[in-house]
Amino acid sequence: MGTPYKRVLLKLSGEALMGDLAYGIAPEVVQAIGKEVAEVVKQGIEIAIVVGGGNIFRGIKGAAGGMDRATADYIGMLGTIMNAMTLQDALEQADVPTRVQTAISMQEIAEPYIRRRAIRHLEKNRVVIFGGGSGNPFFTTDTTAALRAAEINAEVLCKGTQVDGVYDADPKIHPGAKRFNTLTYSHVLTHDLQVMDSTAIALCKDNNIPIMVFDLSVPGNICRAVMGESIGTIVRESCEIS
Repeated sequence: MGTPYKRVLLKLSGEALMGDLAYGIAPEVVQAIGKEVAEVVKQGIEIAIVVGGGNIFRGIKGAAGGMDRATADYIGMLGTIMNAMTLQDALEQADVPTRVQTAISMQEIAEPYIRRRAIRHLEKNRVVIFGGGSGNPFFTTDTTAALRAAEINAEVLCKGTQVDGVYDADPKIHPGAKRFNTLTYSHVLTHDLQVMDSTAIALCKDNNIPIMVFDLSVPGNICRAVMGESIGTIVRESCEIS
C-alpha cells in the first residue's frame, strides 16, 4: 500500500470509453468510471480529468485522409467536449459535483478554462473535467494532460489505458514483450517508448510530475492508482529501471 496522493490529474483516452464498441460511448463504461471517481472523491482526494476524443474523431486520421490538419484537430477537440459532458453526467448521477471547463469557448454548456477557478473547484472537492484539449491544433490530449497537471500543481498524472503498463514492444504483437514497473523520463524519450507523446513527457520531466500508466479496464484500478498502490508503470525523474 502506497501513500495516497492529494491532487491527481487523471488522463482518459477516448477509446477507453468505447468498451467493446467500435465507435462512440459505452454508457456502462462511463458509469463505471464515474462510480470509481466518486470513491476517490469520498477519500478527500482532489481529482481533475482530461479526456481524449479518439472514440469520436481523431485529427491525425482525418489529416491522413486529406483533411487540413488544423481543421481535423479542431473537430477532435469538439469530440473531447462530448466525452467530457458525458462523463460529467455520469459523475453527477453518482452525486459528485462536477465542472467541465473547455479551452474552446462554449459558454452555454461549460465554463471557460480558468486556472484559478479550476483550482478553487478542486479545493471545494469538485471534480474538474478539462475538455477541448489545449485549444490549439497539433497538440495531443496527452500534452494537454501534462500541461493541466503542471498548471493545477497535481502530484501525479495517472494515465488510464487499455494495457497494464509500459512495455518494451507492443504486447499485442510481441507476446514476450517486457513490462516495466519503473522508468525514467529520459529512458522513455531515448527509447521512444509509447507512454505519451514526447512533448507531454518533456513537460512532465521539466515540472517533475510522475506519470503512472495503468489498465483502466480492471475494476478498482483508478482508486488503487490514486492511493499510490504499485500498479502498472510509473515514470519519474530518477529511479532504478525495472
